[in-house]
Amino acid sequence: MSMNFDQARFNMVEQQVRPWQVLDDTILQLFETILREDFVPSRYRKLAFSDMSIPLDHGQVMMKPIVEGRMLQALEIRADETALEIGTGSGYISACLSHLAKEVCTVDIFEDFVDTARRRLDDKSFDNVYCHVGDALNGWLPEQQHDVVVVTGSVPEVPEIFKEWVNPGGRLFAVRGDSPVMEAVLMTRINVTEWTEESLFETDLVRLVNADRPPEFEF
Repeated sequence: MSMNFDQARFNMVEQQVRPWQVLDDTILQLFETILREDFVPSRYRKLAFSDMSIPLDHGQVMMKPIVEGRMLQALEIRADETALEIGTGSGYISACLSHLAKEVCTVDIFEDFVDTARRRLDDKSFDNVYCHVGDALNGWLPEQQHDVVVVTGSVPEVPEIFKEWVNPGGRLFAVRGDSPVMEAVLMTRINVTEWTEESLFETDLVRLVNADRPPEFEF
């Protein structure tokens, strides 16, 4: 029996995403037009629309659809803005950002993720996404600041270096804290030194590689 992906996609939007206060039509439409199943590892294709984090290689995951929806809605990305994604993963969020922003820069520490995502994005003509291999916590730097920075793995605290990559007036989304209860936050840069912060929801998300706190030494 073959699965009806269109029906499953509709159910995901109407039964998971919308009830979780994702009411922005632009975001809901995005979830209906970008084929999530094409970004899921083939063995999990039938789970593409489940209310779960889908396993990727290297111990990484695709975020739950509800988390992706709330994140994209909170960022309020405009068509003339640039976005930086830290953690390419499957490339699905890159594709969503591609629709919303003028230009997307995405970086991942795993070369195979970047190669696969680049191929998927090229296949579907998402030609405003630029994929890079690198460790954003250790040495990799974007060529410019961005209006939107999205961190797709959790961090104990939002690294200062990530905040430096946000333009004044720009926004940063991150999930911070420790499992099992982490906080999704939206940080908005008012000017060079000032920020505002909004707590969005509680969740639990796999760590960004190399983001764990160094062990505390006892003296």
